[in-house]
Amino acid sequence: MAIELRTASWDDFEEAMGEKGGCGGCWCMLWRLPRKQMDAQMGDQNKAAMKEIFEQNPSPGVVAVDTSLVGNPCVGWIQVARREEFVRLETARVIKPVPGTDVWAVSCFYLKSSHRRQGLSTGLLSAACDLAASQGAKWVEGYPIDTPKKKYPPVYAWTGFLGTYLRCGFSEIERRSDTRPILRKRVEV
Repeated sequence: MAIELRTASWDDFEEAMGEKGGCGGCWCMLWRLPRKQMDAQMGDQNKAAMKEIFEQNPSPGVVAVDTSLVGNPCVGWIQVARREEFVRLETARVIKPVPGTDVWAVSCFYLKSSHRRQGLSTGLLSAACDLAASQGAKWVEGYPIDTPKKKYPPVYAWTGFLGTYLRCGFSEIERRSDTRPILRKRVEV
């Protein structure tokens, strides 16, 4: 397997999400919208909203391209943006923001099932940190799943797993739940 990591274009992102738009039509808008609005626009409306984000801003993420496969398909995605862009963080009890300035947040990992459990998420997270730093971030924050005593289905771990963040040099800064630490890494160039 030969993987290329690159800043995502809209076409890359759309390919990575597949026909269903990631997890059931979310199109990675879960944290960007209030819950009722997110639920009301599952599918095509979320897709249109994310396309608008791609058109108005620098790319909000990185894709993984498998260059060993015919057609070089996009097989993974990670979203990173200024923390303020993720409005649901403000109302999240367990992962609400920890004070800090110039903090960016990783909100979503998405890997095709064929490419899970191969270390790809670590590369995506490192590339997301580089992308954030190139756009002026001082810190990148993450909210991974930490379930060391039970197996957690990867499809539901869209914020990533703790080990991925630790391998990329993140440190825990707060924990309000046994299974959801908040981690941060300095990325300022």
